[in-house]
Amino acid sequence: MTNEPIIEVIGVQKSFKKGDRQELLVLDDIHFKMYEGEIVAILGKSGSGKSTLLRIIAGLVKPSGGTVHYRGRPVSGPVRGISMVFQTFALLPWLTVLQNVELGLEALGIEREQRRERALKAIDMIGLDGFESALPKELSGGMRQRVGFARALVVNPDILLMDEPFSALDVLTADNLKSDLIDLWQSKQTGLNAILFVTHSIEEAIAIADRIIIFGSNPGSIRSDLKVTLPFPRSDLDPRFRNQVDRVYTLMTTQPQEEKLQQGFIDIGYRLPEASVAEVTGLLEILNSPEHQGKMDLPDVAETLMLDIDDLFPLTELLEILRFAKVSKGDITITEEGKAFVDADILERKKLFSIHLKKFVPLARYIYDQLIRHPRHRALEENYLSLLEDYLSESEAERVLRTVIEWGRYAELFAYDYNSGVLSLENPH
Repeated sequence: MTNEPIIEVIGVQKSFKKGDRQELLVLDDIHFKMYEGEIVAILGKSGSGKSTLLRIIAGLVKPSGGTVHYRGRPVSGPVRGISMVFQTFALLPWLTVLQNVELGLEALGIEREQRRERALKAIDMIGLDGFESALPKELSGGMRQRVGFARALVVNPDILLMDEPFSALDVLTADNLKSDLIDLWQSKQTGLNAILFVTHSIEEAIAIADRIIIFGSNPGSIRSDLKVTLPFPRSDLDPRFRNQVDRVYTLMTTQPQEEKLQQGFIDIGYRLPEASVAEVTGLLEILNSPEHQGKMDLPDVAETLMLDIDDLFPLTELLEILRFAKVSKGDITITEEGKAFVDADILERKKLFSIHLKKFVPLARYIYDQLIRHPRHRALEENYLSLLEDYLSESEAERVLRTVIEWGRYAELFAYDYNSGVLSLENPH
């Protein structure tokens, strides 16, 4: 390993315009270095800007501020030496496997004979020998993603960037492809000097990477940079592997968003988590069961409910917002209020949920107060959407409003007519 970084990201920021409104900051002040011989994972929740950062490093997206250097030179567009594997297979359906793999070489102006030779070697290396003349529609998802890998590797890249390359695959296929990738990396057949990949799976990051960069969200920023020193092959049954999983959960659950939450600071424009009342109730019932006695390890919760971090964290965040549970150091503990909710009958649960919703979710309280004040106790959802768009992107504003309407309807705080988009009080008082 040389002392010179192969990739250096310096103060990168990225904002997206929100129509005529202010800009939405997606990435803020990202600094990190990556060296030869490393596999680095960028781990974070969906929407934290991980994929945007990867595209900036690849030269596909320009940063709003800061710079990226590849081997000491600034990246201002796609760079020879950096290849990328995307989440979707992105194959041209009318071309055969061989032709799809040859595409990059053709763009580089490589002669036909050499192009064919190199493409066949890459296809063989990635385990697709015998499928050279097949069209993408004849291949399974795993085989199509292997074509994506072959296409990225055939140009002999210095660095391979991967954007959630296994997320569209079933578990067995993904595990197969991961172990083949690690074998290829260790055999040094590919000439690769570094791999940088994005994931929202904690186990995937620990299984593959030497280093894990943990992203916080709103806006995306680096929370932790963690070394993984476990020897290969890594097994998720190894106690050391489980310790690493616990460690990452702990780091991911002590974030500024949660710190703000603990200080009681959430405003009308807060990016509320997408979690349903049924999920909240289900997790509280599991926590409160004699088996767990009010406390569980987050990795155990994820395993019990078969949730990844994109489903688990919104759920635990909502429990914290409503004060039904507390998350600390990778554990979740039910509160007295959470116990009271679980022990109550259906009508009492609705009442308790309504009280906590009005008390701790400013947007729900605001909608309710507005409906109380209106002479006919009615309002169009458009009013609240335009209010939220001062804080959030259009799609996020819609998601947040849809979520809070679902909670409000369960709590019988207000009613909603889907066809007219009208919110109203069921029992004005």
